[in-house]
Amino acid sequence: MKIKVIIPAYNEQDSIANVINDIPKNVDEIIVVSNNSSDNTEINAKNAGATVLFENRKGYGYACLKGMDYIAKKENKPEIVVFLDGDYSDYPEQLTEIISPIVNDNIDFVIGSRVKRLREEGSMTPQQVFGNWLATFLMKLFFGAKFTDLGPFRAIKYNKLLALKMEDKTYGWTVEMQLKALKQKMSYIEVPMKYRNRIGVSKVSGTIKGSIMAGVKILGWIFKYSFK
Repeated sequence: MKIKVIIPAYNEQDSIANVINDIPKNVDEIIVVSNNSSDNTEINAKNAGATVLFENRKGYGYACLKGMDYIAKKENKPEIVVFLDGDYSDYPEQLTEIISPIVNDNIDFVIGSRVKRLREEGSMTPQQVFGNWLATFLMKLFFGAKFTDLGPFRAIKYNKLLALKMEDKTYGWTVEMQLKALKQKMSYIEVPMKYRNRIGVSKVSGTIKGSIMAGVKILGWIFKYSFK
């Protein structure tokens, strides 16, 4: 299957080459979307062999949508799109595990779950752990979902990704995808993933403002869909 990887990256010059180099070679194309980076993220990503795009509007969703727009304009479309962060907290070599349910079992959507037993100590902040628990608890309560994480390392069939009509521009991207997959009754599964301390400081969970903004956006999406 043809696989493309989208990596949103904001000032990840110290980690981005590591991420790219650890991605398995069966991937068709690695697309790094520099989200208004002011460091050498773009240069380092290009030198590591990635296709580099620039999105000057800050926001995780903006970067992901930029990558999707690029794919949409290509003549040869992928069967699978993988989303992966650029901070080296995930293990890119586990991409083979995250696409396996799609390739072998025809699952539509796969989340890399950052389970406690596989997480490096300190790799997730207390607010991240609580936020994930609250969001997935509410999705279980309102929709009967079986998600345990909002992990950013995820894979989805390209045609299913298009069907979601993704729109969130900032912090709500991951939960929007999961909620819409539930609404459209897509098949999904979680795969346990290793998780380590990121390189550099998180722009979201590493700040009080970022944590609050992300929390508000995530809960907003959940309550919006619970009353639709």
